[in-house]
Amino acid sequence: MARYPLFGTGETGRSVHYSAQRRLNLYCAIKQQGDRSQLAYYGTPGLALFASFGAEPVRGAHTFRDIMYVVHRGTLYSMNNSAVKTVLGTLSTTVGRVSMADNGTQIFLVDGTDGYIYNIDTGAFSVITDADFWDVANTCAYQAGRFLYDKKSSGQFGISASYDGAAHDATEFATSESFSDDMVRIFVDHSEVILFGSLSTEFWGNTGALDFPYQPINGAVVEYGLAARWSLAKLSNSVAFLGKNREGQVGVFLLKGYQPQRISTDEMEYTINNYSTVADASGFAYKAGGHTFYQLNFPTAGKSWLYDDDSKMWSHLEYGSTGGRHRAEFGVEFINKSLVFDYANGNVYQISIDATDDNEEPIVREIVGRHIIDEEMISISRMWLDIETGLGSDPQAMLSVSKDGGHSFGSERWTSLGAIGEFKTRAIWRVLGQAYDWVFKVRISGATKCTISGAWVDAK
Repeated sequence: MARYPLFGTGETGRSVHYSAQRRLNLYCAIKQQGDRSQLAYYGTPGLALFASFGAEPVRGAHTFRDIMYVVHRGTLYSMNNSAVKTVLGTLSTTVGRVSMADNGTQIFLVDGTDGYIYNIDTGAFSVITDADFWDVANTCAYQAGRFLYDKKSSGQFGISASYDGAAHDATEFATSESFSDDMVRIFVDHSEVILFGSLSTEFWGNTGALDFPYQPINGAVVEYGLAARWSLAKLSNSVAFLGKNREGQVGVFLLKGYQPQRISTDEMEYTINNYSTVADASGFAYKAGGHTFYQLNFPTAGKSWLYDDDSKMWSHLEYGSTGGRHRAEFGVEFINKSLVFDYANGNVYQISIDATDDNEEPIVREIVGRHIIDEEMISISRMWLDIETGLGSDPQAMLSVSKDGGHSFGSERWTSLGAIGEFKTRAIWRVLGQAYDWVFKVRISGATKCTISGAWVDAK
């Protein structure tokens, strides 16, 4: 009799014949000195309702000190830690993402049509009327007293006067120089300006000059562009983004100095390059349970992915039992809370490692194991799931078995994970039959914490 461990760290993609492994609403923790196991699979954080702005989704958010500034439809709001909202001003548009930055006294907003200034000290809100301002900016950033913003359908960016986002000079602009592609987003990281184009990325520094202080950094050019404007997120003291090379292939990257480090896998890239479009992807980062995560959504494909920067592994995210994408479109950090905004309505959620549901919607978790294969027929007498039990209101685990290498799965076999306090409950399935190539799939449902230390089969 032999015992085979089932779950690993792989990912399915091009062919289940190679790997059928999959983690849904679970992430993997690697323990250097593991007790029960060196690998543990935890349930991804749930969503607890923090506030709501109504039926339409929030367009943008920015935090400054103990206040969050939120654009919903055509209105700018402030919101405090108690979710009390105050109307601050009115924008000329009602749809589309809004980019925001602050200089300590002003909030600078652009929506692709106009620019706006909110004065934090006086409470005044106004449209930027300076004739030298480009009122077609999609994104903005802040660096050393100045607001920076892109010019739509060009490689140019402009800057404001020092500490005055309402004042602009028509001569104070520059153009990305290495390639002729259009700018997709302007970004600032570690006090350096990053110009993300559609096919290239440039890094610029501040020279301190009085007229126009920004110059390109010699040799700091990357021949990868930004595939989706809103996929950018600061992650682990760097920047994560969905990138695109000159051959049109997309992948996920993390900047290391001036070079992009690929963090997507072959299998993941095969999957996302087969989506009909990736230009609408959105990404954000947060920290929970001691892990730092980057979530990447593909709205047209209806898919969400989660990257764990600690284990360097990807998982799938879904909402509810119908297989839809995760509810969070983008997020911000606000007074020790990770808040995210619903893609379909005005709900604001707090991401919580202790939440066992998504705003009262059950979270379905699934893990598909590695192949158990031999040239001779394998007979399996039992499968044991090493999972923490006795934590919910009688949650259930379902086992489904593939005997054709992961191409199809048989009927579901359910077992209880124990009511609250029933810690001695064991999840075991017996008399499973024979096959040459086995793959096991487990689904867990119910409002419960989920911690899987492994799974084994007894076979001969």
